[in-house]
Amino acid sequence: MADKTPCIGLVVPPAHGRVPQDGPLLYGERYRFIARGLGIGGVSPQGFAPVVDGIVERAIELRKAGAEAISMMGTSISFYRGPAFTESLRHAMEEATGVPCTTMSHAIVRALRQLGVSRVAVATSYIPELNDRLVAYLAHAGITVTAIEGMAITDVEEVGAVSTEALVALSKKVYAHDASAEGVFISCGGLLTLDAIRRLEDELGVPATASSPAGFWDVVSLGGWPPSSPGFGRLFSAS
Repeated sequence: MADKTPCIGLVVPPAHGRVPQDGPLLYGERYRFIARGLGIGGVSPQGFAPVVDGIVERAIELRKAGAEAISMMGTSISFYRGPAFTESLRHAMEEATGVPCTTMSHAIVRALRQLGVSRVAVATSYIPELNDRLVAYLAHAGITVTAIEGMAITDVEEVGAVSTEALVALSKKVYAHDASAEGVFISCGGLLTLDAIRRLEDELGVPATASSPAGFWDVVSLGGWPPSSPGFGRLFSAS
């Protein structure tokens, strides 16, 4: 009997091409995730430049491997050239593969809207240049950043080693900067944020989301499958 488990394709920034651990943690065996890596040289425009034009090619590889919906699971690599590029990239992926496609930058906007957050405090792993471009990207989508601070990390492996404690502390710092913030967002798909999201929602009493969880929620939704996953925060209970 053929496997009826939905197959979801992910273009991931690191060269290793592994499925980010959030997918299996969120969904277990409900969905089958497959991935292809880009091999970025660092989390910076200079690190993205040599590989960004290979995203559509990776999407085609995923479609040939059976993907029924595909996401570019990198936030800054999909927003750093601006909103027009982000949308043109999504469109090019769909044209080339014939299946629904999205990017992590589309995902974060959709997640914040789902949570009812139009004024958001933002913590990132990024250098200031990427922070500035993220503020502009969110503003274009009608979302105001009340405060933003990054860790200025460009090394791909270093991003994945950031602790939950560090993420919670930075998120609380930016949230405290402006009382009008309606929620918290942690940006960078390489950060491990599921535990931080739960703590922030419990301790601050406002919605919280992050790049990787939002990316999985978004691509699952896009494919027409249930994105809920109880115990992982408001985004996954409200879906």
